[in-house]
Parts: sequence; structure tokens; C-alpha cells
Amino acid sequence: MSQERPTIELATSPGYLLKVASTALRTAMEEVLRPLGMTITHYSCLELLAQRPGLSNSELARGTFVTRQSMNVLLQSLQRDGLVTRPEQPASGRALPTELTAAGRRQLAGASAAVRGVEDRMLADMDAADRRRLTGLLERCVVALRQE
Repeated sequence: MSQERPTIELATSPGYLLKVASTALRTAMEEVLRPLGMTITHYSCLELLAQRPGLSNSELARGTFVTRQSMNVLLQSLQRDGLVTRPEQPASGRALPTELTAAGRRQLAGASAAVRGVEDRMLADMDAADRRRLTGLLERCVVALRQE
């Protein structure tokens, strides 16, 4: 009885290797964020707010790849801990724009340094040209997959 060849060779499948890399990256990030009392979603939320102050719950949820409900729970926790501020009532519409507090920026600084260390370790064997090439190729993959 002959065995058919698999349709995808996992060892050379870009999709599979991206998943393996993603899982390894997530594990390494969790390891450095856990001692800081943070999750990846917590860190990602603070990083997004530092770069784009005033994002709404929905925008933060999309940017951190969680549901709006999960983001709302996280934002309530971050607000209670004094890391973000949100108005009690929206200025217009329904969105409550969120901003980092000074304490949130301090927490983010430590977390960003830890995550940068993980990224530096991941890219340690690549020169600047390889890093640019990798970034460009990943951007092209995203664009291709988002096209209809």
C-alpha cells in the first residue's frame, strides 16, 4: 500500500513556520511580562495607547486581537489600577476615548524594554538588511491575505 505525500510539507510551509514562530514569540513574551504582572493583551493595550492616545474600547480590542467584552474588562481593571483614564460620559457618540496615565507610561516603559529584549533575541542572527527584508515580507503577506 503506497502512502500519499502530504499536501503541505510542514518543515517548509511558510504558514506553519509562522505559527511556530508566533507561538515561540508569545511564550517568550509571556515569560518576561509575567514578573511585571502583565499579560500580552495588557501590554499591547498600553503600547497602542502610547502610540495612539484616545482609542476606543472597540479600536483597542481590534488592535489587541480580543473581543470588545474582554477589552472592556481589561480597561476597567487598568482604570481601577490608575494606569488609564476614560471619561464617565462620551463627548459625542458612544465611544469613551482612553488615555495612559503617568503610572501607565511608567509600567509600559519596563514592559516595552522587556519585549524589545525578546525581539532582539529573536532577530539576533539577522543583520539590518535581513531585518528589513523580514519586515517587508511579512507586510506583503498581510496585504496579500487581506485582499479579496
